[in-house]
Amino acid sequence: MKIRDLEIKNGIFLAPMAGVTDRAFRRVCAECGAECVTTEMISAKGVCYGDRKTDQLASLERDIRPAGIQIFGSDPDFLARAAYKLMKYSPDFFDINMGCPVRKVVACGDGSALMKTPAECEKLVRAVRRSVPVPVTVKIRAGFDSGHINADEVAAYCESGGADAVAIHGRTREMMYSGRADREVMAAVKRRVRIPVIANGDIACAADAVSVLEQTGCDGIMIGRGALGRPYVFAEIKAAFEKTPYTPPSKRSIGEMLLEQLETARGFAREEYLLTMRKHVAWYTKGMPSSASVRREVNSASSYEEFRELIKRVFFQ
Repeated sequence: MKIRDLEIKNGIFLAPMAGVTDRAFRRVCAECGAECVTTEMISAKGVCYGDRKTDQLASLERDIRPAGIQIFGSDPDFLARAAYKLMKYSPDFFDINMGCPVRKVVACGDGSALMKTPAECEKLVRAVRRSVPVPVTVKIRAGFDSGHINADEVAAYCESGGADAVAIHGRTREMMYSGRADREVMAAVKRRVRIPVIANGDIACAADAVSVLEQTGCDGIMIGRGALGRPYVFAEIKAAFEKTPYTPPSKRSIGEMLLEQLETARGFAREEYLLTMRKHVAWYTKGMPSSASVRREVNSASSYEEFRELIKRVFFQ
């Protein structure tokens, strides 16, 4: 599939996730087969006001491409100015978050709150599109609540504003992450617009990825929670799409992925990487024997050496 001039061979995307899709996790997912990655969401106002975290959040590697920067906000001027400022990080595209369900984001009128005002969504996209030379995409939800399922309408307004693609998570804001993602809503978005549509929600394996494309007609798939602790799911899906053999990774191979993620995180996040890696180790070890005791150990680990030894003991013995 293509997003303007960007080629994404099989349409396999890593979803942007706050507190998760940092440089370390993006690298591991890309090496496993994610063809397009996006940063954690970045506040447009934060960028404009010089938030010190912007550099860490927005920095992109040259060898992991295509890569985009996701921004959020509800003021066209702030979004446009932020996107212009962030061009110094050389993103391949910008993604506008219109789907975050977190209360503090919604309370400010950002994220999925924007689903309540479709016409405003058009203005936001148009403002960003005019300020940067790269493609602009949008991530939306099915609607704000069960009484207002309007993803197709919002997508149409975004397309009118100049969006080059839209990713649709098949849950409403009201659902958060409960229930099941509605594939018919995804299909309705695909029928409504001419730009590429990316399906998101409840895709945790190759069978899910294949079936969602068959049922919705979407152009690509986006995986978020399905990749937590399982970045190799991208390799499984890529093999299915390309009809090539797939061999699940060994326990040792998974440990090597986790060690690589630890090393990368250590290189850019300074002391913060230990906090981030605790949740990743918990995700990687979920379902394994004695996973509860491993989580207790990792929560008390306070140094790189302790993390490394714990990972080697769990995955390499």
